[in-house]
Amino acid sequence: MFKNVLLVECRDIPGLVHAITGVLFKHGMNITMNQEFVDGGFGSFFMRTEFEGPKADGLILGELSKILPKGSIVRLGEQKPKNIVLMASNEPHCLGDILIRHEFNQLQARILGVLSNHNSLEKLVNRFDLPFHFVPHENMTREDHEGKILALLEAMKPDYIVLAKYMRVLTPAFVNRFSGRMINIHHSFLPAVIGAKPYKQAFDRGVKIIGATAHFVTEQLDDGPIIVQQVINVDHTQNAVDMAKSGKDVEQIVLSKALKLLCEDRIFLSGNRTIVFD
Repeated sequence: MFKNVLLVECRDIPGLVHAITGVLFKHGMNITMNQEFVDGGFGSFFMRTEFEGPKADGLILGELSKILPKGSIVRLGEQKPKNIVLMASNEPHCLGDILIRHEFNQLQARILGVLSNHNSLEKLVNRFDLPFHFVPHENMTREDHEGKILALLEAMKPDYIVLAKYMRVLTPAFVNRFSGRMINIHHSFLPAVIGAKPYKQAFDRGVKIIGATAHFVTEQLDDGPIIVQQVINVDHTQNAVDMAKSGKDVEQIVLSKALKLLCEDRIFLSGNRTIVFD
């Protein structure tokens, strides 16, 4: 008995749910969860189906291709851990949270290793018996430094890359190589705060809400399709240091949730938006 997941994205037409589930029934599959959504503004249909039965094969995809509209995107596979690589710099909170969740099987993920442009987090990673790769960037061009990182990534062959507070801007060439396969975390403030010392700026502005955003990485810095956001209230009794501590708590929760959603195949990319089946 295999646990499988089917992901369908296509133009919306009547009878899609009935037709798709009918194919699965024909092949002896038992549906254990089904979620669908129609984006009326674009006429798009999205569906995520978990099912059990014999190992799903190309016959199912072949039959689905005959009944789905032209241009449909269909993904079919087993529910099994995804291979991921974490990239970090000096801050331990997001990296440590993911390492702990991984250690206790709270993520459907297999960490292949951690890459960093600093060596300050090596002891933390070593506690979890995971490979740590120190790739210093001093006296190197951005392209040469990324070349060394790419060599490691090509050897590890991850499904996804997680930027757990990796504090270097990546080149468009690097980002495009992993389009739709790399996620990041950054703080979110209302009103917007841009630049250095964001929590000091937030304190000076009297911000009342702070939070974090996990998103796919694109060429535009911190502007990729959003996966998860969360905010908490702050008030005048909290200084910039207090806000930073609270912000880190939110960042690690949001990034871990986004990673969990990603590894469980719960995210569809739709232009600069995401459809998330939580």
